[in-house]
Amino acid sequence: MPDLPVDTWVESAVRFLQEHFSGVFDVASTLILQLVDATYFLLIRPHPLVLLAFFTALAWLATRRWQPPLIACLAFLLIQSMAMWTATMQTLAVVIVAAVAAVAVGIPLGIAAARSTRVSAGVRPLLDFMQTLPVFVYLLPAVFFFGIGVMPGVVATTVFAIPPAVRLTELGIRQVDAEIIEAAHAFGSRSRQILREVQLPLAMPTIMAGVNQVIMMALSMVVIAGMVGGGGLGAVVVEAVTQLDIGRGFEGGLSVVILAIYLDRVSAAFSDRRGRARRRRTRPLPDSVPTPEEGLLIPVAPAPK
Repeated sequence: MPDLPVDTWVESAVRFLQEHFSGVFDVASTLILQLVDATYFLLIRPHPLVLLAFFTALAWLATRRWQPPLIACLAFLLIQSMAMWTATMQTLAVVIVAAVAAVAVGIPLGIAAARSTRVSAGVRPLLDFMQTLPVFVYLLPAVFFFGIGVMPGVVATTVFAIPPAVRLTELGIRQVDAEIIEAAHAFGSRSRQILREVQLPLAMPTIMAGVNQVIMMALSMVVIAGMVGGGGLGAVVVEAVTQLDIGRGFEGGLSVVILAIYLDRVSAAFSDRRGRARRRRTRPLPDSVPTPEEGLLIPVAPAPK
């Protein structure tokens, strides 16, 4: 077999990008760091108890039950008592920015893949490659282009979290019943109107499941990004491992678990509520209704198709 210099080709490509597109990387780095700093400022500026009350209220709005908000309140109080509040807010800021960027890229790409067979065929191998690539490999090009710090962690986290948004968006749109789309065409709806008013609302539960997966993958990658100076809970865990500080490492890992469970449950609860509301709006008419005088069942004429 011939000895192919793949490593030389990759190094040449990286150097070419660094020499000719350094200005683009500098602008992107400045913009993303400002977004992370602004998000972190909004999270750390209020008193921890005020933000804790907000997290508790958000859990109640999502679930409409008293047990999840109570558990969330106690869990975040535990984070505060372990002196992990600042690191947790740093991690949450990076997760929010990375997840929003991944959703902003993934959902339009998933819509394009669902509406075009060629786009779907071209995107699928790339998504397979991104999902099978080891997570540590994502950090290498990010470090080469952006250096050590928060920036490579945000970039690697965003790229790592894009595939679920693309796949589940495409899946949700493709699963919409063809008869519903044909009926919309029959009533004179245009392609954009069908997408906006029929396909996206019906596919929303699946799309929200993709958003949930994006958040979870972003949080898992943020912890690994602590190895390249990403800060937050990842830096706490990495520092504890290098110093063999078992207690500190356990506190950082427990904070990651609490944040992951909270984000997962809240995002999943909001997705379920949207799905139930959509099912109530599309509930079929009954075959008969009772009369107010005798309570007898009178047949109801079926709605025209």
